[in-house]
Amino acid sequence: MTKKKYVIVGAGGRSLYMFAKPMATELQEYVDFKGVFDTNQTRARLLSEECGRVPVYNDFHHMLGEVKPDVVVVATTDYTHHQYIIESLEAGCDVVSEKPMTIDEEKTRAILEAERKSGKKVTVTFNLRFAPYFSKIKELIMSGTIGEVHHVHLEWFLDRDHGADYFRRWHSEMKNSGGLLVHKSTHHFDIINWWVDSRPKQLQAFGALQVYGDQGQPKGERCMTCEYTATCEFYKDITQDPFMTKYYAEAEHEDGYWRDRCVFDERVDIYDTMSVNLQYENGVFLNYSLVAYSPYEGWRATINGSKGRLEVGNIYRDANMSAVGVDTIKHYKLDGTSELIEVSAQIGGHGGGDAKLRAAIFAGGVEDPLGQQADSLAGAYSCLIGATANRSIAEGKLLQVPDFRLLHH
Repeated sequence: MTKKKYVIVGAGGRSLYMFAKPMATELQEYVDFKGVFDTNQTRARLLSEECGRVPVYNDFHHMLGEVKPDVVVVATTDYTHHQYIIESLEAGCDVVSEKPMTIDEEKTRAILEAERKSGKKVTVTFNLRFAPYFSKIKELIMSGTIGEVHHVHLEWFLDRDHGADYFRRWHSEMKNSGGLLVHKSTHHFDIINWWVDSRPKQLQAFGALQVYGDQGQPKGERCMTCEYTATCEFYKDITQDPFMTKYYAEAEHEDGYWRDRCVFDERVDIYDTMSVNLQYENGVFLNYSLVAYSPYEGWRATINGSKGRLEVGNIYRDANMSAVGVDTIKHYKLDGTSELIEVSAQIGGHGGGDAKLRAAIFAGGVEDPLGQQADSLAGAYSCLIGATANRSIAEGKLLQVPDFRLLHH
């Protein structure tokens, strides 16, 4: 089997653990890992050292020209994804993009147009599609267990550790991440899009900043130098974490990026409380909510169909979706009876989805009866729901979700 040449752009935590380390170890049979680029060269060098000293480049364009990779993995800050994706496509490379594919309608359109012109392919890494719990729900829907789906309710709650962390980082500004309705909810919207197998048509959304941001309380610039550490619920000492220390505290001299900015900083302009009502092209309704300050972490969903109802969800002990309990699906039938379906617990990131996703993308040759591998159009629609929701919140009205099917080859 001929190995494909890969390079990575972006050297943060997700890049290291989801892509770089596996590419340098268990995926070596399929991957010829040829280079890494990050605007922060300290982080790029650290990643290289942990991955067999893969070559480090200080210029992305130069890396493309010298390596001539088959595939570029894009795992940078969200607002820069489109730049690297488009340049890679124009250089004749396929692209594997971390979610979200991008953050707004304009950048989404540009990516789809570049992909069509290049004849190359963009794959978006929606790992929840590969988590056995979520894929079992898809199987039940596809098999007609509850008949034709009419309505989905999904609520997702981030706890005051994981949720707060988005407000310390670059994600906390809309211009960088598109807010949580794009950065985080892209996972959730994609799962619903996949479950109901339809295009999002129109929506109305609501959002507010209730807990984080400038709420008038005493605050410092960052946790590391703050005088309120003894009383602040959200104080986080990143120097107690070896990874955070190496990759961020000891790398910030290059670009001034603080990994522990105050969650109450006045520059925070994303929402921590969100609600979206959406209608799909096939008539399915979705009620969705996300909060980023819950006492505990997890999600709940109900899926109502013409022949029954599914109730699903779980509570997690950490941001990596390690379930507290067994994954169960409650199936309610129209005759008043019900059954409890248990799904085997899975070890690994995102409910076991990360490893299965990597196998499908990098090893290939995996049958895909559920349609788990997500293309650029799937990446577009999950992003466009969030981007359109942000517009709806700002404008206070019902909006149509752009239809980009004609842009997709």
